[in-house]
Amino acid sequence: MHTVDANGAHIPAIGLGTWTLEGNHCADLVQAAIESGYRHIDTAAMYKNEDDVGRGIARAGIARDKIFVTTKVWPTDLAAADFRRSAEQSLDRLGLEQVDLLLIHWPNPAIRLGETIDALNAALEDGLARNIGVSNFPTALLAEAVSLSSHRLSVNQVEYHPKLDQSKVMAACRSAGMAMVSYCPLGRGLDILQEPAIAAAAKKHGRTPGQVILRWHVQQPNVIAIPRTTRRERLAENLDVFSFDLTDAEMNAISALRAANYRICDFEFSPAWDV
Repeated sequence: MHTVDANGAHIPAIGLGTWTLEGNHCADLVQAAIESGYRHIDTAAMYKNEDDVGRGIARAGIARDKIFVTTKVWPTDLAAADFRRSAEQSLDRLGLEQVDLLLIHWPNPAIRLGETIDALNAALEDGLARNIGVSNFPTALLAEAVSLSSHRLSVNQVEYHPKLDQSKVMAACRSAGMAMVSYCPLGRGLDILQEPAIAAAAKKHGRTPGQVILRWHVQQPNVIAIPRTTRRERLAENLDVFSFDLTDAEMNAISALRAANYRICDFEFSPAWDV
């Protein structure tokens, strides 16, 4: 499995996103993903599926040190006591003694960032997590988080796909030694699969458009993608993106689509995004 090294964390470059998956379907899909070769599973307290994810991991029977598990603390739980409780409850639901990566899911301006970063560091120091990071942090907040943290942050997980320009966040992550983890990497609902630049590369390489997009992600330095799928037959396909390379021209043609700058996940509580 190809990995990205990010401030001490060794993170598989393709993971399984589990947002919206639930119940037996979630557990079955997580188990099938691991049996297909996945070694990176992403969940969150807000997804309300950590117990299902944990069941899938347990049923797969993989050694604990062979699987990389990420979970996240929701913004209403970013005060120190709430943060600790959320992290401990996530571990209970997952059936794990610690996660490989614990993230602040979204920033919350109503709670002092320093307090949350201290709580995040405490979770690391007390063994609840092996690595720590943030999610949905634009560059100014990311710089503040990095400066406040006594331990190195490993990732910033953000929305990223060919129709969203995250070059500023990507550069900030690289300068801090962090990875950028792409959620919604296939541009859910944006018809990216039909874009001529992607279709042409898929035809040339004998791959699906989805594989071309995922290859575009992981061919960029320090970028990790966590595509979600509800279909077992997509698991192996999404993972099989390391045996071909896109040319510079193909990479540039796909990257040019970022001019659309279309954001899927933009909510009332979202921070001020980078322009």
